[in-house]
Parts: sequence; C-alpha cells; structure tokens
Amino acid sequence: MSETVNSINNEVKSGAKSENGKWKALDMAYIGICVALMAVCSWISIPTTVPFTLQTFAVFATVAILGMKRGTVAVIVYIILGAIGVPVFAGFSGGFGTLFGTTGGYIIGFVFTALITGGIMKAFGKKVWVMAMAMVLGLVACYAFGTVWFIYVYTSTKSAVGIMTALSWCVVPFIIPDLCKIALAILLEKRVGRFVK
Repeated sequence: MSETVNSINNEVKSGAKSENGKWKALDMAYIGICVALMAVCSWISIPTTVPFTLQTFAVFATVAILGMKRGTVAVIVYIILGAIGVPVFAGFSGGFGTLFGTTGGYIIGFVFTALITGGIMKAFGKKVWVMAMAMVLGLVACYAFGTVWFIYVYTSTKSAVGIMTALSWCVVPFIIPDLCKIALAILLEKRVGRFVK
C-alpha cells in the first residue's frame, strides 16, 4: 500500500510527460490555470496616463514557470479562445475582429515571446539575469511583430502611418510598465516556480 502511495506521489510531483509522450492531467491543469491567469490579467486595467493591462505579465510568468513547451501551448490556447469569441482579451473583448484588428499583432506576438523567452531559459537556465534577458528579447519580438501588424492594418483600413508614429502610439508608453511586469514575473517565478514540475 505504501509503495502505491509513494508511486502516486512521485507521479504528481513529476508533472512531466508519460513515457509514450502523452500530456498528463497535471500538465493540462497547469496550462488551464495559466490561461485563466492571462485572461484575468487582461481584464485588469491600470489607470495611468496611457492605461495598460497585466496581460504581458501573465505571459512572462506563464513561460517562466511552465517552461517553453507548456508555456507556449498555454499562450496558443489563450489566443484560440479569444479568436473564437471568448472574452479573454483586454476590455472583456474577443473574436476575430479583435485579433485581426490594429493591435491584434501584439496578441499574436505573444507566441514569439513565449518561444524566445522559453527557449533562452531552456538553453541557459533560470538565473535572474538570464530570465531578464530572455523576457526583454521576447518582448522586443512581440513589439516588432505587433508594430508591423499595426502599420499594415492601420494603413489598409484608415490612412498611412509611419513607423515612428506607430511606435509612439503602441510601444513607447508601455516600455516602462512592461519592464516592471518582467521584474514582477521573475519575482513570481522565484517564489512559486520550484513547486511546479
């Protein structure tokens, strides 16, 4: 009996994939929790001169805690839920209209953020400076993809807009808040990451 209990405990603690490569229930639970975290953080708006949400914080925290593979899956599930109409995006919005709108590229860019951030941490570990560098590079990739997307959609639907104007609207006001969110995500990973296998 004790051997059976120990075996179950080891399975739960591992939280890894089974030998045949199938996802375990614990993996799916972690992913579900992080998808919910991203949705809730998207709904939280900080009322500053240019309001911002905690959406990017949730993405960084998800990848830092779950790793590249599970973290990227969580981000993709989050995006798919929003695309099909579940109101998981900022302002309780959802649907293809939001995803393919002017700022939708920043949401899709979270996939690149997850892959780059998670890949760097997988290769070099989870020292604070590594996580900070990985998240900054992931953020830059998201900014780059989202800004190109914004310029294309805005130009197609409204009027021509230059890259500097687009950056001043969509990136510059969010740099400091996003750096603060990176610091918060690193702190959260250091607090709870060791409990997630």
